Amino acid sequence: MSGDWGPREEIASLADELVAARFEAYPIEASLLGLPGPHHRLTDYSEQARQRTKNAVLAIARAATAVDPTVLTEQERITRELIVQQAVALAAEIEVRSEEFSVSDGLSSPALWPLVALPIITVTDGELAEGYLERLAALPRYLETMAERQRAGVEHGLAPPGFLVRGGIAYVERYLNAHHDPLRAVTPQVEVSGFEQRRDALVTDVVRPAYARYRQFLVDELLPAARPDGQSGLWWQPEGETRYAALIRVYTTTDRPAEELHQSGLDILDKLNAEYAALGKKVFGTTSIDEIFQRLRTDPGLRWTDGDEMLRAARDAIVRAEKAVPSWFGHVPTNHIEVRPVPPAEASGGSTAFYTPPPLDGSRPGIYNLNVTDAQQRYRYLSEAIAFHEAIPGHHFQVTTARGLRDLPLLRRIATVDAYDEGWAVYAERLADEMGLYTDDLARLGMLVQDSMRAARLVVDTGLHAQGWSRERAVTFLRERTPMAPLEIEAEVDRYAAVPAQALSYMVGRLEIQRLRAGAQARLGERFDIREFHDVLLSAGPLPMSILEQVVQDWVTGLA
Repeated sequence: MSGDWGPREEIASLADELVAARFEAYPIEASLLGLPGPHHRLTDYSEQARQRTKNAVLAIARAATAVDPTVLTEQERITRELIVQQAVALAAEIEVRSEEFSVSDGLSSPALWPLVALPIITVTDGELAEGYLERLAALPRYLETMAERQRAGVEHGLAPPGFLVRGGIAYVERYLNAHHDPLRAVTPQVEVSGFEQRRDALVTDVVRPAYARYRQFLVDELLPAARPDGQSGLWWQPEGETRYAALIRVYTTTDRPAEELHQSGLDILDKLNAEYAALGKKVFGTTSIDEIFQRLRTDPGLRWTDGDEMLRAARDAIVRAEKAVPSWFGHVPTNHIEVRPVPPAEASGGSTAFYTPPPLDGSRPGIYNLNVTDAQQRYRYLSEAIAFHEAIPGHHFQVTTARGLRDLPLLRRIATVDAYDEGWAVYAERLADEMGLYTDDLARLGMLVQDSMRAARLVVDTGLHAQGWSRERAVTFLRERTPMAPLEIEAEVDRYAAVPAQALSYMVGRLEIQRLRAGAQARLGERFDIREFHDVLLSAGPLPMSILEQVVQDWVTGLA
């Protein structure tokens, strides 16, 4: 070891160790990022492996905590705090054992996640090609491990509610019945002898039979052991209150209790009524909230004709945003984004939209995945707000900015902080209004509908997991208090049940960013520059809310 080794070098080393531990635990993540890693492996979800990961990351957290922050630079202190937060959050997620009850769809169920992730990994060389084939070959054992864990979940009292199991069964059936298997679409960018033949043989003879067996496990074993649909959340599981509180800390990076978050959601929904009334009078000629909601839900003229129309509108909104951002940001990333339809297996019962970041090697653009299934039942007035959330100035803008911060440790560029990531994207929807990006008042009503959904998430998520709400009660609440599409309401509730507390991160993060902006404006007055403020928020990478607050306060103090 060099004689120059000290606290500063130790923090840099610990940051790299934590990234390595993440990639060891979640190898697909390294592949999606286009970084070196175990590209032939899948996550080992065995109890022993999960506990090894938990112990390893907590050891890293203890080592970082032991480093004296007074001898570090400002950026090194931020890195130190982030190491601790990320390590503790990862350990908490493992301790909650969500893989034992999250079974419903590709974005929440570890068993189904490979069907979403593997097809979007860019296979740039022979090593990655061989690794892809090895991963296909490993899927049977992977699914057997998931079944073992879910059997253990039943023994631990962590059985999922029946509606989540039925959702998982339906997902696998959509995959098995789909005309085009997404796993067969992966092709290397270089010539690899026999790749296509080996790939197709593995999919036909190994992967599809394995998923058929997993489906049978869900039907024969997990569904009969599932909890009633009325017992939807962690509230019904052993130590549910403690485990939910831990997940609130993970996803919001705050210590706000469930009761406070629940009431906050109710208060925001009440406040939104004034905005609905003002815009409703302009668009529909009425200030009645019931009438406005009814028009938004039922007017056939507010729905799409087909999926192609949805995709064109999303692309048009992104082009407008790209032209406007230089007036609102000092730094503007130039990374390309594509708008693509959500794959069929994920579309039915899946999210309205989601974002897939580009890998760090530049081998693929960012992807705005838009759910165009049943387009005639989806509302055109939501298009712009969702595009600004997922693409620009939302997720794509923020993520590509962070990944371009090459002077920072890799951990700082790729940290998983939902309150920051989702909070920024929801903030971007309102920011887009300030930027003049919405084409009309109907589109601005769509922005309010998105606000209603995020506020209602605070109520419904805490209702399910901290108050024992049934699925039916959660669905009824969303129908009564938001104008969300019936098509989307049940999928939303199923998502909250499958991934406790994640849905809280959106509004909590946005409220924190808005609070920080208001405080900076109050202190700086005419010296406040919105472009500088946004650059400060984005130039340190994804951060927990407490660290982000300190970064903003330091910036304000330096100018005051």
